[in-house]
Formats: sequence, structure tokens, C-alpha cells
Amino acid sequence: MLELLRVFVAVAERLHVTQAAAALNMTQSAASAAIRTLEGRLDVRLFSRVGRHIELTEAGAVLLAEARAVLARMAQAEAALDELSGLRRGHVRLFASQTIAGYWLPARLHRFRTLHPRIGFTLAIGNTEQAAAAVSAGEADLGFVEGAVDDKLLARVPVATDRMVLVVAPAHPWAGRRDLPDAELPRSTWVLRERGSGTRQALADALRGRGLDPEALPVAMELPSNEAVRAAVIAGAGATVLSSLVAAHAIAAGTLAEVPLALPARPFVALHHGDRPRSAAAGALLSVARAA
Repeated sequence: MLELLRVFVAVAERLHVTQAAAALNMTQSAASAAIRTLEGRLDVRLFSRVGRHIELTEAGAVLLAEARAVLARMAQAEAALDELSGLRRGHVRLFASQTIAGYWLPARLHRFRTLHPRIGFTLAIGNTEQAAAAVSAGEADLGFVEGAVDDKLLARVPVATDRMVLVVAPAHPWAGRRDLPDAELPRSTWVLRERGSGTRQALADALRGRGLDPEALPVAMELPSNEAVRAAVIAGAGATVLSSLVAAHAIAAGTLAEVPLALPARPFVALHHGDRPRSAAAGALLSVARAA
């Protein structure tokens, strides 16, 4: 039955029997026979011919969603069995926030591949909210974020600590200051990451901790990446708070100036779904991240 479903999904996704057969490395007649067998078992028409083309029937459209789910479940089962053989095969789906993906995670992934060269991984990059949503939906096995996550179904594992810094262009009035009273913070324009990012959240939390309203900051630009924010601040667009990992090279090169301001450290956290079993490959990657 599983093989029949595989043929059905291949044909349904292409709406072309010959192309589906080629993708499955089988003959067109065998693919057509599989569709007829499946229709006979289910006693429904799955495709209708319209001119020279085929289309899914209503029953076919319903079966396609279910067949994909069944095949995905089977693939998960096969992957789990592979992992039991000593991590000789496997795959981990990762989703990381921008700061972590760009500046912290690559060295850990290199270490992981050195230890487990036969385990692959894919990495998606977004902000903290997007990473948490991907793990919650089962689209990622592990998420790496630096912001707080309000989802009780997600387990959190601290993996590192990050230092935040206030930076401005060398020509900014705050450059070279030895101290900066809190009252002056709303007197500069600011360049910030988008809402939902861990960097934006860290700044907001720090301001609230000092009795200030984050919404009182005059925001000149809101940009969707660390690199865009850093470039805008270097160009003189205003002040910002970034991870020291993001700002370090520009500070060392003299294109950014760090302004002394006591900011709380923030944790880098790995997320996994508390109700879904964590694969052996995901567990091994998490162990490497924590050890590093």
C-alpha cells in the first residue's frame, strides 16, 4: 500500500504519469497500473482526464493530503531506525535566529560534522519568533534563539551567553563618552531590528529594567538584519544595541564606537518540542552545542 501511495503522490504532484514514472525509476505502464490498483482498492476515481491532461478529483485531492502525511510518518520511522544504528545516518532540521546563525552556530556545526560526518542538517534563518514557530509546528527539530519564547510546549536548553553593546558612529555625540545617563537614551535617533527579533527584545527588556519605555525611543529605521542595522549605524543613522559578536569587528576597525552602558547578558537557548521525541541526531547536535 505504501508503494501505491508513493506512486499516487508522484503522479498527483506532477499531474503527469510519464514524468512521475521517470522520477520513480519505473515504467509508465507500471505507474498507471499502480494508480488503477489504488483506485480499485479504495473504490474511487482519483484522477479525471480533461483533454490531454489529467486532474485530481475531489477524492484525489483529499487522499493527497493524507498520503503525504502517511509517507512523511513512514520517513520519520525509517530515519529513527537508521539513527539506532549508531548515528551512521540521519538528518537534523535547524532554525536559528540571525545573530546565532551568523556568528555563533557555524563553528558548532563544523564541530558536529567533524564528529558525525554522515549526519546531515538543514538550517533556516529568521528571527526568534519564527524559530519558535517552526519548532512548535514540527518544521524544525531544534531552534536556536536569544529571545524569550512564550510557548509552554517548547523545552529550553541554555547553550551560551551573549553580551549586548550600545554602539554609534564615531561622529555621534555619544562616541567617546565614559558614561551615559538613562535620560539621554531617548535623545538620539535609533536604528533597530524588526519586532519579534531577540535583539529588539533584549533592548526592550533592558530599557524596562531601567524604568524606561521602549516606545519612547525615536526610531529612524527598522531593519530586518543585523548587518543592515550595523551598516546604517556606521553611516550615521543613529544608535543601536547589537550583540558583541555582530559589532566586534566594526568596533575594532573604528567604524563603530561602543558607548558604556550596563546591559544584562542574554542567554542563547536551544528549543525542542516537549511532546515530540527528540531524535538521536538532534540530541547529538545539542550536546555539541552545549559542550562548546
